[in-house]
Amino acid sequence: MLDMELTVDSSEVQPLGEYDFEKNFSLTAARNWMIENRHKSLVFGAIYLILVFGIQHFMKERRAFHLRTPLTLWSFSLTLFSVIAASRVWKQMIFLLLNKGFKQSVCSQSVYVHPVSRLWIHLFAVSKLVELGDTVFIVLRKKKLIFLHWYHHLITAVVAWYSYNDLVAGVGWVATLNFSVHGLTYAYYTVTAMGIRVPKPIAITITTSQMVQMMGFVIMNIFIFFWKDDKECHTTWPLLLATSWVYITFLVLFVNYFSKTYLSGTWKSKGE
Repeated sequence: MLDMELTVDSSEVQPLGEYDFEKNFSLTAARNWMIENRHKSLVFGAIYLILVFGIQHFMKERRAFHLRTPLTLWSFSLTLFSVIAASRVWKQMIFLLLNKGFKQSVCSQSVYVHPVSRLWIHLFAVSKLVELGDTVFIVLRKKKLIFLHWYHHLITAVVAWYSYNDLVAGVGWVATLNFSVHGLTYAYYTVTAMGIRVPKPIAITITTSQMVQMMGFVIMNIFIFFWKDDKECHTTWPLLLATSWVYITFLVLFVNYFSKTYLSGTWKSKGE
């Protein structure tokens, strides 16, 4: 059933040496498990909200935990993961873009089956659940928990899971760009967790990259809307509408954050 749902031309798959752990990854088993447990992403989301706001309430009358070492290790681990994942998926996406054109780089399902990228696309969806742990550090350290943060983490975890299940168009670029931006973002978190002051231009660059990323996703979804009747550009109306709403609201929230943080003079290089 899985193979029948994929429309992949062998010429879209770049010859690229894979490592054993990539070669041994079973796309069928991974996707079947995620489909069978698709609604668990909603359960995880509910647990996330209860846990985060429960801890925040619990910590109101208690002293904050410093957690410098655990946070540094956590952020560095996600930096390393994001950089490696980005480097592996970028090669397939550049190959598609240069050899098949922009439309096929968006619509092709080859990223789901390529011997290298298939593992990292799966890990992209799963990693959004892992990244929910970022918020736990915030509430335990009694830092300000803004709406953008928990909304962004919660919605991304759910939408990424459902998008992977349905093998929709565009996920290749979403994963590639998100891995790249997260490589920068978590590197920034690693440095600040160590107590190192980061120059304001670097922080501005990272937030700008997040806004550019969301703008790119909005534009990509506009193209997918016009290409959706093409059998090679698979999507579903619920996910197209859901992801469009997500990208637009993220863009608005990041622009608002940028304005309040960097244009109002309230920026600090530490204590996020």
